[in-house]
Amino acid sequence: MKNILCFGDSNTWGYVPGIGNRYPKQIRWTGILQNLLGNSSFIIEEGLNGRTTVLDDPTRIAKNGMTYLRPCLDSQAPIDLVVMMLGTNDCKHRFGLSAFDISEGVAMLVSIILQSGAGINGKAPQILLVSPPFIVPAPSKSDLFFGAEEKSKHLAFHVQQVANNTASHFLDAAKHCTVSAIDGIHLDEAGHLALAQAIAEKINTLKL
Repeated sequence: MKNILCFGDSNTWGYVPGIGNRYPKQIRWTGILQNLLGNSSFIIEEGLNGRTTVLDDPTRIAKNGMTYLRPCLDSQAPIDLVVMMLGTNDCKHRFGLSAFDISEGVAMLVSIILQSGAGINGKAPQILLVSPPFIVPAPSKSDLFFGAEEKSKHLAFHVQQVANNTASHFLDAAKHCTVSAIDGIHLDEAGHLALAQAIAEKINTLKL
């Protein structure tokens, strides 16, 4: 059985658009992924609402992905594969980052994984970087994510460059799923299903 750590934000946690409740496990993409891969793999869910790559959010406590990643890797080891989808929260207007800047945060997290020894026999786990689906305009998030729609469209290019430079695997989620128009940032049930199917197909091509 392969241990697969899914490290992400509210779209990995399973946030219901416009409501804030959590989708049941069988609807979350991580839960669907578990069913698709079956007994060959064990999916470890590590999603957190508001998680950034390497940023401290001045309005929310303990959202910096960098401070939690290494303890998470150590506690869940040995890990065969880390599936990481982050960057949406880094697009918030308050951070003032470009898509390239956000990818630099992703690169820092990749470096932590590669140096962790949390894989099999003390080696590094393999990494699948997933660039998040595009943000779409929504009145409820217009100030918080001002300008983020265009920024999110450039993330895939830069995250793929990180993958190429670190021998990581890559998947562009925006080619497979879209977020809900209700809030413009969270996946609905159809989005979770489509993302799970795409990630499962990608994992099945990897030599774990």
